[in-house]
Order: sequence, then structure tokens, then C-alpha cells
Amino acid sequence: MTNKDLTRFAWLSVATAIATISLKTLAYLMTGSVGLLSDALESVINLVAAAFALWMLKIAARPADEDHPFGHYKAEYFAGALEGTLIGMAALSIIWVAVNRLIAPQPIEQIGIGLIITTAASLLNLVVGQLLIRTGRKHRSITLEADGKHLMTDVWTSASVIIALIVVNITGWYVLDPIIALFVAVNILRTGYNVVKRSTLGLMDTVISDEDMKAVVNVLDSYVEKEKIDYHALRTRESGSRVFISVHILMPDEWSIREGHKLIDKIEDDIRTAVAGAIVFTHMEPISDPASMADIDLE
Repeated sequence: MTNKDLTRFAWLSVATAIATISLKTLAYLMTGSVGLLSDALESVINLVAAAFALWMLKIAARPADEDHPFGHYKAEYFAGALEGTLIGMAALSIIWVAVNRLIAPQPIEQIGIGLIITTAASLLNLVVGQLLIRTGRKHRSITLEADGKHLMTDVWTSASVIIALIVVNITGWYVLDPIIALFVAVNILRTGYNVVKRSTLGLMDTVISDEDMKAVVNVLDSYVEKEKIDYHALRTRESGSRVFISVHILMPDEWSIREGHKLIDKIEDDIRTAVAGAIVFTHMEPISDPASMADIDLE
């Protein structure tokens, strides 16, 4: 699935954000709960983030050009970074409102209908959030994965608010409403930090995951055993949905260029099969030439 195909999931996120904003705002207006207000504010942030994610996915889907010969895949990291930042801003706004309500607690009205509306919005976020996370991981889209995690923070926010409203309704302790909102805000800040951290590492050409690296090494080691070759200078990096792998292959001296090239094609094909979305660069060198070891420090 290409980045262009993934944009339909971003559109789904936008539609979900609009629906949940409407539901949660209605619930807040009917109850006056600061917890529900914090929940609605986070959904507004979800809408902004989803719209930006859609924009970045469209950029990432652009083909390589003269100025960007390796494509535009890194655009996704900007969406992830903004998503994490907006998550943090939502948490700070929740803290502000909650502290004010903590100082001056207020009664909550029509709790029953508020719970019903908020639960419906949460179930919608839960289904779409899980779909985005699974799709993002499957297709290496940090944009969709971050958007899905954002929706899941919304789910946890709503769950906490629902619990608070039930407890308040039973006990009459109105102060619990802003206290729960503060706990939710702290959890949201943690999620935002993790999203920003991952996006930042991606922009700095972080190596591929341990699982993918193991798959690459297994392919190379299998050829070392079968063909009596060797390799070094294995380097990897991630760029959005793409993985870049570079390695030097040491061939037997007596092999012709044709033989070496044929084997390298097989190695590259096997690596691309083992690691989806991989772009592989190889460099062929004679195995017994001392000059072949001059670049071993690239590892």
C-alpha cells in the first residue's frame, strides 16, 4: 500500500475527530463537567492533528524528483512531531481548566445523558484509533500510528472522565472531577513526549528496528555460509515508510563481475523480501584484497 493509499485512513481520522468534537461538546454543555470539557478540547486538537497528518501523507506520497532523489518520505516525521506537540498543548489546557475548577468546584448536571454521549464518542475513537495504529505499523507510517495513539489517549481520557462522573454522581464529591482531569493530563503529556521523541529520532536517521536488523543479518549470514563470501560496512536508516540498507559484499577473487553481480541481485531481493519497503545499496569488493578492508570502519 502506497502513501497515497494511506491518505484515506487520514480522512477517516478527520471525520472521526469532527464527530467526537460534536458529541463531547454537546455532553459538556449539558453537564458542565470540566472533565468533559477537557475531553472535548483534546478532540479539537485531534482534528488539527488529523488534518496536518493528511497533508503530510500527501507530501510523502509524491514521487522522487530532482531535488528529492530519495523521495519525500520524511514528511511523515513532521506530522508525528506536530501531533506530539499538540498532544502536549491539549494536556496543558486541561491542567489549566482543571486547576481553576479544583479551586472552585461546581456541581454537574444531567450526568446520565453526558455519560451516554461520551461513551459513544469513546467507542468511535477506540475503533478508529486501533485501526490507524495497526495500519501504521503494518505499512511503516509513523503519521498514522501517531494519529492512532492520539485517538487512544482520547479514549483513556474519556474513560477516566466517565469513571469520575460516576463516582461524583454517587458520592457528590465534585472535587473529583478536576482531580481526574489532572491525572488524565499527565498521561497525555507522557504520550505526547513519546510521539515527539520517535519523530525526532526518525529525522536523525536512526537505525532500523532490532527485528528488521536481525532479518537483514540472517539473509547476509546465509549467503556467507552458502557462497563463501563475506560482508561489512552494514548501515541502515529509516525514512518514513522506507528503510535504507547499505552493505559491502566481499566476493571470491576468481569470480567474474557477472557472477558477483548475479549473486548481489539475489541478496538484494532476499533482503527486500525480509524487510518490507527496504531500499538496498550494495558495493562489491574482492575478498582477499587488503584495500577492501579500508572502509571497514563504516560499521
